[in-house]
Amino acid sequence: MPSSPDARIAVDRVLCTGHGVCAQTLPGAVTLDEWGYPIIRSETVPADAASLAVKLCPARALYLR
Repeated sequence: MPSSPDARIAVDRVLCTGHGVCAQTLPGAVTLDEWGYPIIRSETVPADAASLAVKLCPARALYLR
């Protein structure tokens, strides 16, 4: 069975420390508020980019749904 080309992402607001790596890794899908915390604009993103963003999150606050 082929894997889906898209993945759904979410942020654990308690764990997030506002590094902004998710916004850099997923431009357009994630933007930052005035304090540097992520705002998810599009939950559905390419699976490879989503996996990379989850892997690079320093606070481990980004996850796949």
